[in-house]
Amino acid sequence: MSVSARIERVRAEDLIDDPAPTQRRPAARLSVRRRLLGLAVTALVLAGMTALLTAARSTFSLESVVLLYLLVVVGAAVGAGVAVALLAAGASAVLINFFFVEPLHTFDVADGDQVLSLVIFVAVAGVVSAAVEVATRRARAAEAAVAVAETMSALAGPDLDQAETLHDILSRARQTFGMESVALKERDRRSGEWVTVEQAGWAPEGQEAALRFDLLISPWLRLLGRGPELFAEDRRVLDAFAGAAQTAYEGRRLSEQARSAAALAGVDRQRTALLAAVGHDLRTPLAAVKAAVTSLRQTDVDWTEAERDGLLATIEASADQLDGLVANLLDASRLQAGAVVAAPGAVALDEVIGAVVLELPGASERVRLDVAEDLPLVAADRGLLERVLANLIDNALRHAAGSGPVEVTATAGADSAKLAIVDHGPGVPAEERERIFAPFQRPGDRNPGGVGLGLSVARGFTEAMGGALTAEQSYGGGLTMRVRLPLAGTAR
Repeated sequence: MSVSARIERVRAEDLIDDPAPTQRRPAARLSVRRRLLGLAVTALVLAGMTALLTAARSTFSLESVVLLYLLVVVGAAVGAGVAVALLAAGASAVLINFFFVEPLHTFDVADGDQVLSLVIFVAVAGVVSAAVEVATRRARAAEAAVAVAETMSALAGPDLDQAETLHDILSRARQTFGMESVALKERDRRSGEWVTVEQAGWAPEGQEAALRFDLLISPWLRLLGRGPELFAEDRRVLDAFAGAAQTAYEGRRLSEQARSAAALAGVDRQRTALLAAVGHDLRTPLAAVKAAVTSLRQTDVDWTEAERDGLLATIEASADQLDGLVANLLDASRLQAGAVVAAPGAVALDEVIGAVVLELPGASERVRLDVAEDLPLVAADRGLLERVLANLIDNALRHAAGSGPVEVTATAGADSAKLAIVDHGPGVPAEERERIFAPFQRPGDRNPGGVGLGLSVARGFTEAMGGALTAEQSYGGGLTMRVRLPLAGTAR
């Protein structure tokens, strides 16, 4: 079904203030202001030209003078319309008779042929003026037709819902018809009341222009416009705007539904990943703790001191692992809820990095530091920065197992300090380096013991402190995490 067939005119009382909604649009006319301006300019030109021709009367023949005045009349017809041109023709005839026809400076004419010439001049000037006026109107009508055709073509485009927003279409309709406002209303499915979905243009309540059209696009949509009256030839364009508005509105609804579905799908993926993490990564250290505790409680086994220390070390390592997992889960929840608030202060990088390395099990033996003690202080929240470095160094240690030491370096520039945590493990492909900062992402699942939140939390905390965290390939293979933090006194 075509757009025009789907659109119905609403009740006649809705258009009660439209005195003649189906009358033909009058031919385009020049404004009164333009006519008056054209009249003034024509009068000045006639006066100036008369003065010049009078001074050079002996140079020009009467025929040349008549042609020059005819040229002024044609110019008046083009610029100010036929009425001004006819006035110019009459004035030109008087001026020619008074200044250039014998006897001079009188309205008498000595030669009868000259009387006929003046009459023919006025007639020709009138015919030419009328012809010019008609041609000018037709040119304006052609321009209007081209504009309508372009509008119809644009509104009929197959990708209108993608190329134009609903507000764009209403704004274009308002401009095309010269409306004060154009609005799309939707019927509330519960209350049955009509509510405005989108509107272009506005007027204070009680001072709105007359309602000029109210089209029922569907049982749930209406297009309303307030402003000057419309004409019969506007209906086809108006129907096209109504169909385009409906298309854009439906496109907006589909986009909103798609965004909602994508958000729900993302939440569902995170929930699934969280359940998998809890089901695997949290149960693994719990199982180790339970096994070690069960072994220690056996009364029929005589454990040596070394065996007992080994079981206790297993319990401690598993408890530390559980603590890290739970801490990352809580941190991720805080980031998602927007509850992370950084309290930046002046922090010494060498102190924070040293403290983190000492706290991480086995880090002292496997981390090689290159951090000068005289580096400028950075503007950071010490607690958040410790969590960032702990996650990054722990991640590097786990992925670089058996591949050499993890290198931590720090340098300072004019406005910021830069840290690099370098490992020479298997690395991450370039296309996956940004994805590893998303929650629950563990490329290849090569290393158990994490829920895929460490890097996500590290980036979130870094950005909360006004810094940045990126990943790139290490020289010689592996992965390098680069942290940039503002220097104390330069952070904003």
